Amino acid sequence: MDGEDTAELRNPFPSPPSHYTKYTTHNLNLLALFKERASDNPNPNQQELLSDQNDVPDWPLTQLEKPQVDWILEEPDAYYEVYGDRWFVRISLSPDSRAMLRIFQVKETIPSLAESGGNQLYPADPTIDRRPALRSVLRSLLVTYSALTGSLLLPPPTNPEIPPEWQRHVDWINILSQNLMAAANDLRPVQARGHLESMMKRQLDLRREETETLHQKCDALDVKLEELRASVKQMLEDTQILASKDKDAKIQSFNANASNDVTLNDVLTWAEQL
Repeated sequence: MDGEDTAELRNPFPSPPSHYTKYTTHNLNLLALFKERASDNPNPNQQELLSDQNDVPDWPLTQLEKPQVDWILEEPDAYYEVYGDRWFVRISLSPDSRAMLRIFQVKETIPSLAESGGNQLYPADPTIDRRPALRSVLRSLLVTYSALTGSLLLPPPTNPEIPPEWQRHVDWINILSQNLMAAANDLRPVQARGHLESMMKRQLDLRREETETLHQKCDALDVKLEELRASVKQMLEDTQILASKDKDAKIQSFNANASNDVTLNDVLTWAEQL
Protein backbone atom coordinates (compact mmCIF):
# COMPACT_ATOMS: atom_id res chain seq x y z
CA MET A 1 0.00 0.00 0.00
CA ASP A 2 1.46 3.33 -0.99
CA GLY A 3 1.58 6.50 1.08
CA GLU A 4 -1.50 8.11 -0.50
CA ASP A 5 -3.73 5.14 0.33
CA THR A 6 -2.45 5.14 3.91
CA ALA A 7 -3.17 8.85 4.29
CA GLU A 8 -6.62 8.32 2.78
CA LEU A 9 -7.45 5.63 5.32
CA ARG A 10 -6.33 7.84 8.18
CA ASN A 11 -8.61 10.65 7.07
CA PRO A 12 -11.82 10.60 9.19
CA PHE A 13 -13.77 11.98 6.22
CA PRO A 14 -12.23 10.24 3.19
CA SER A 15 -12.62 11.54 -0.32
CA PRO A 16 -14.91 9.71 -2.76
CA PRO A 17 -13.40 6.74 -4.63
CA SER A 18 -11.14 7.62 -7.51
CA HIS A 19 -13.50 6.06 -10.08
CA TYR A 20 -16.06 8.84 -9.53
CA THR A 21 -14.42 10.62 -12.48
CA LYS A 22 -15.80 7.91 -14.77
CA TYR A 23 -19.38 9.06 -14.20
CA THR A 24 -19.43 11.49 -17.11
CA THR A 25 -22.41 12.26 -19.30
CA HIS A 26 -20.74 10.60 -22.27
CA ASN A 27 -20.04 7.38 -20.37
CA LEU A 28 -23.55 7.25 -18.93
CA ASN A 29 -25.01 7.68 -22.42
CA LEU A 30 -22.76 4.85 -23.64
CA LEU A 31 -23.97 2.67 -20.77
CA ALA A 32 -27.62 3.28 -21.68
CA LEU A 33 -26.89 2.50 -25.32
CA PHE A 34 -24.95 -0.63 -24.39
CA LYS A 35 -27.78 -1.94 -22.19
CA GLU A 36 -30.28 -1.26 -24.97
CA ARG A 37 -28.24 -3.12 -27.58
CA ALA A 38 -27.26 -5.97 -25.24
CA SER A 39 -30.79 -6.75 -24.10
CA ASP A 40 -31.08 -9.75 -26.50
CA ASN A 41 -27.45 -10.82 -26.35
CA PRO A 42 -26.50 -13.30 -23.58
CA ASN A 43 -22.76 -12.58 -23.96
CA PRO A 44 -22.51 -8.97 -25.08
CA ASN A 45 -19.20 -7.57 -26.25
CA GLN A 46 -18.86 -3.93 -25.33
CA GLN A 47 -16.39 -3.00 -28.06
CA GLU A 48 -18.41 -4.70 -30.80
CA LEU A 49 -21.76 -3.29 -29.78
CA LEU A 50 -20.36 0.24 -29.45
CA SER A 51 -18.02 0.12 -32.44
CA ASP A 52 -19.86 3.03 -34.08
CA GLN A 53 -19.35 5.27 -31.04
CA ASN A 54 -16.40 7.47 -30.15
CA ASP A 55 -14.27 7.34 -27.00
CA VAL A 56 -15.49 3.96 -25.82
CA PRO A 57 -13.53 3.13 -22.62
CA ASP A 58 -11.56 -0.10 -22.30
CA TRP A 59 -13.05 -0.84 -18.87
CA PRO A 60 -16.56 -2.33 -18.61
CA LEU A 61 -19.33 0.25 -18.57
CA THR A 62 -21.34 -1.94 -16.20
CA GLN A 63 -19.21 -0.53 -13.39
CA LEU A 64 -21.31 2.63 -13.63
CA GLU A 65 -24.55 0.85 -12.70
CA LYS A 66 -26.09 1.66 -9.35
CA PRO A 67 -25.40 -0.86 -6.57
CA GLN A 68 -28.12 -3.35 -5.74
CA VAL A 69 -29.76 -3.02 -2.32
CA ASP A 70 -31.79 -6.22 -2.40
CA TRP A 71 -29.56 -7.78 0.23
CA ILE A 72 -30.49 -4.93 2.59
CA LEU A 73 -34.20 -5.51 2.06
CA GLU A 74 -33.90 -9.17 3.00
CA GLU A 75 -33.36 -8.23 6.65
CA PRO A 76 -36.40 -8.21 8.99
CA ASP A 77 -35.69 -4.60 9.92
CA ALA A 78 -34.01 -3.28 6.80
CA TYR A 79 -31.13 -0.95 7.64
CA TYR A 80 -27.57 -0.16 6.70
CA GLU A 81 -24.69 1.44 8.58
CA VAL A 82 -22.46 4.31 7.52
CA TYR A 83 -19.60 5.50 9.74
CA GLY A 84 -21.11 3.69 12.70
CA ASP A 85 -24.59 5.27 12.31
CA ARG A 86 -27.55 3.04 11.51
CA TRP A 87 -30.05 4.15 8.86
CA PHE A 88 -33.36 2.40 8.32
CA VAL A 89 -35.10 1.62 5.04
CA ARG A 90 -38.63 2.85 4.56
CA ILE A 91 -41.15 0.36 3.14
CA SER A 92 -44.44 1.65 1.73
CA LEU A 93 -47.28 0.07 -0.26
CA SER A 94 -48.40 1.16 -3.68
CA PRO A 95 -51.69 3.12 -3.75
CA ASP A 96 -52.96 0.61 -6.30
CA SER A 97 -54.42 -2.12 -4.07
CA ARG A 98 -54.70 -4.56 -6.99
CA ALA A 99 -50.96 -4.57 -7.64
CA MET A 100 -49.93 -4.51 -3.96
CA LEU A 101 -46.42 -3.47 -4.88
CA ARG A 102 -43.99 -2.86 -2.07
CA ILE A 103 -41.92 0.24 -2.70
CA PHE A 104 -38.56 0.20 -0.94
CA GLN A 105 -36.84 3.50 -0.37
CA VAL A 106 -33.31 3.54 0.92
CA LYS A 107 -33.56 6.91 2.60
CA GLU A 108 -31.62 8.33 5.49
CA THR A 109 -34.02 8.47 8.44
CA ILE A 110 -33.01 9.20 11.98
CA PRO A 111 -34.53 6.62 14.34
CA SER A 112 -36.69 7.98 17.13
CA LEU A 113 -35.96 7.45 20.79
CA ALA A 114 -38.58 4.70 21.00
CA GLU A 115 -37.09 2.91 17.97
CA SER A 116 -33.67 3.08 19.63
CA GLY A 117 -35.02 1.29 22.70
CA GLY A 118 -35.54 4.33 24.93
CA ASN A 119 -38.55 5.46 26.94
CA GLN A 120 -40.08 8.19 24.80
CA LEU A 121 -42.33 10.58 26.74
CA TYR A 122 -43.39 12.93 23.91
CA PRO A 123 -45.56 12.22 20.83
CA ALA A 124 -43.78 10.44 18.00
CA ASP A 125 -45.89 12.16 15.33
CA PRO A 126 -44.04 15.36 14.31
CA THR A 127 -47.32 17.05 13.37
CA ILE A 128 -48.46 17.01 17.01
CA ASP A 129 -47.41 19.90 19.21
CA ARG A 130 -44.74 18.59 21.56
CA ARG A 131 -44.42 21.67 23.73
CA PRO A 132 -46.90 20.54 26.45
CA ALA A 133 -45.15 17.19 26.78
CA LEU A 134 -41.69 18.79 26.87
CA ARG A 135 -42.84 21.27 29.52
CA SER A 136 -44.00 18.34 31.63
CA VAL A 137 -40.65 16.62 31.09
CA LEU A 138 -38.81 19.77 32.16
CA ARG A 139 -40.94 20.17 35.28
CA SER A 140 -40.42 16.50 36.14
CA LEU A 141 -36.68 16.98 35.68
CA LEU A 142 -36.62 19.91 38.10
CA VAL A 143 -38.75 18.09 40.68
CA THR A 144 -36.63 14.95 40.41
CA TYR A 145 -33.44 16.95 40.82
CA SER A 146 -34.87 18.55 43.94
CA ALA A 147 -35.81 15.10 45.28
CA LEU A 148 -32.34 13.85 44.44
CA THR A 149 -30.70 16.54 46.57
CA GLY A 150 -32.98 15.55 49.46
CA SER A 151 -32.32 11.82 49.05
CA LEU A 152 -28.58 12.38 49.40
CA LEU A 153 -29.14 13.26 53.07
CA LEU A 154 -30.89 9.95 53.80
CA PRO A 155 -28.94 7.11 55.45
CA PRO A 156 -27.93 4.21 53.21
CA PRO A 157 -30.36 1.28 53.03
CA THR A 158 -29.79 -1.57 55.41
CA ASN A 159 -30.51 -4.18 52.76
CA PRO A 160 -27.78 -4.11 50.07
CA GLU A 161 -30.13 -5.72 47.56
CA ILE A 162 -32.45 -2.72 47.66
CA PRO A 163 -31.06 0.13 45.52
CA PRO A 164 -30.81 3.48 47.25
CA GLU A 165 -33.42 6.13 46.60
CA TRP A 166 -30.97 8.46 44.90
CA GLN A 167 -30.27 5.78 42.30
CA ARG A 168 -33.94 5.78 41.29
CA HIS A 169 -33.86 9.56 40.89
CA VAL A 170 -30.67 9.40 38.82
CA ASP A 171 -32.19 6.80 36.49
CA TRP A 172 -35.31 8.91 36.04
CA ILE A 173 -33.22 12.04 35.39
CA ASN A 174 -31.33 10.08 32.75
CA ILE A 175 -34.60 9.14 31.01
CA LEU A 176 -35.88 12.73 31.13
CA SER A 177 -32.60 14.07 29.78
CA GLN A 178 -32.68 11.57 26.93
CA ASN A 179 -36.16 12.79 25.97
CA LEU A 180 -35.07 16.42 25.98
CA MET A 181 -32.01 15.65 23.89
CA ALA A 182 -33.95 13.47 21.44
CA ALA A 183 -36.64 16.13 21.02
CA ALA A 184 -33.96 18.77 20.45
CA ASN A 185 -32.26 16.57 17.85
CA ASP A 186 -35.58 16.11 16.06
CA LEU A 187 -35.74 19.89 15.70
CA ARG A 188 -32.29 20.09 14.08
CA PRO A 189 -33.67 19.93 10.51
CA VAL A 190 -36.25 22.59 11.35
CA GLN A 191 -33.56 24.76 12.91
CA ALA A 192 -31.26 24.27 9.92
CA ARG A 193 -34.09 25.11 7.52
CA GLY A 194 -34.95 28.24 9.52
CA HIS A 195 -31.30 29.27 9.67
CA LEU A 196 -30.94 28.78 5.93
CA GLU A 197 -34.10 30.78 5.32
CA SER A 198 -32.81 33.64 7.49
CA MET A 199 -29.47 33.57 5.66
CA MET A 200 -31.21 33.75 2.29
CA LYS A 201 -33.40 36.63 3.49
CA ARG A 202 -30.30 38.45 4.76
CA GLN A 203 -28.56 37.96 1.42
CA LEU A 204 -31.65 39.22 -0.37
CA ASP A 205 -31.78 42.29 1.89
CA LEU A 206 -28.08 42.98 1.26
CA ARG A 207 -28.57 42.74 -2.49
CA ARG A 208 -31.54 45.07 -2.28
CA GLU A 209 -29.49 47.55 -0.27
CA GLU A 210 -26.62 47.32 -2.77
CA THR A 211 -29.07 47.78 -5.65
CA GLU A 212 -30.61 50.81 -3.95
CA THR A 213 -27.14 52.29 -3.40
CA LEU A 214 -26.30 51.75 -7.08
CA HIS A 215 -29.54 53.45 -8.11
CA GLN A 216 -28.74 56.42 -5.89
CA LYS A 217 -25.23 56.66 -7.36
CA CYS A 218 -26.66 56.48 -10.88
CA ASP A 219 -29.20 59.19 -10.08
CA ALA A 220 -26.42 61.41 -8.67
CA LEU A 221 -24.32 60.82 -11.81
CA ASP A 222 -27.30 61.67 -14.01
CA VAL A 223 -27.72 64.97 -12.16
CA LYS A 224 -24.01 65.74 -12.58
CA LEU A 225 -24.17 64.94 -16.28
CA GLU A 226 -27.20 67.20 -16.75
CA GLU A 227 -25.35 70.01 -14.97
CA LEU A 228 -22.30 69.48 -17.18
CA ARG A 229 -24.45 69.46 -20.33
CA ALA A 230 -26.16 72.68 -19.25
CA SER A 231 -22.81 74.29 -18.45
CA VAL A 232 -21.32 73.30 -21.81
CA LYS A 233 -24.43 74.51 -23.62
CA GLN A 234 -24.26 77.87 -21.82
CA MET A 235 -20.57 78.20 -22.64
CA LEU A 236 -21.26 77.54 -26.34
CA GLU A 237 -24.06 80.10 -26.36
CA ASP A 238 -21.84 82.69 -24.66
CA THR A 239 -19.06 81.96 -27.14
CA GLN A 240 -21.43 82.40 -30.08
CA ILE A 241 -22.76 85.66 -28.64
CA LEU A 242 -19.24 87.01 -28.13
CA ALA A 243 -18.23 85.91 -31.62
CA SER A 244 -21.31 87.57 -33.09
CA LYS A 245 -20.65 90.81 -31.21
CA ASP A 246 -17.01 90.82 -32.28
CA LYS A 247 -18.03 90.25 -35.90
CA ASP A 248 -20.57 93.09 -35.76
CA ALA A 249 -17.97 95.40 -34.25
CA LYS A 250 -15.47 94.54 -36.98
CA ILE A 251 -18.10 95.12 -39.68
CA GLN A 252 -19.06 98.48 -38.21
CA SER A 253 -15.42 99.52 -37.95
CA PHE A 254 -14.77 98.45 -41.54
CA ASN A 255 -17.83 100.29 -42.76
CA ALA A 256 -16.82 103.39 -40.85
CA ASN A 257 -13.31 103.30 -42.25
CA ALA A 258 -14.60 102.66 -45.72
CA SER A 259 -17.07 105.56 -45.42
CA ASN A 260 -14.33 107.98 -44.29
CA ASP A 261 -12.02 107.00 -47.20
CA VAL A 262 -14.71 107.54 -49.83
CA THR A 263 -15.55 110.95 -48.46
CA LEU A 264 -11.89 112.08 -48.53
CA ASN A 265 -11.43 110.90 -52.13
CA ASP A 266 -14.55 112.66 -53.15
CA VAL A 267 -13.25 115.85 -51.56
CA LEU A 268 -9.86 115.60 -53.32
CA THR A 269 -11.50 114.89 -56.67
CA TRP A 270 -13.75 117.82 -56.21
CA ALA A 271 -10.77 120.01 -55.30
CA GLU A 272 -8.84 119.03 -58.41
CA GLN A 273 -11.81 119.75 -60.58
CA LEU A 274 -11.98 123.20 -59.20
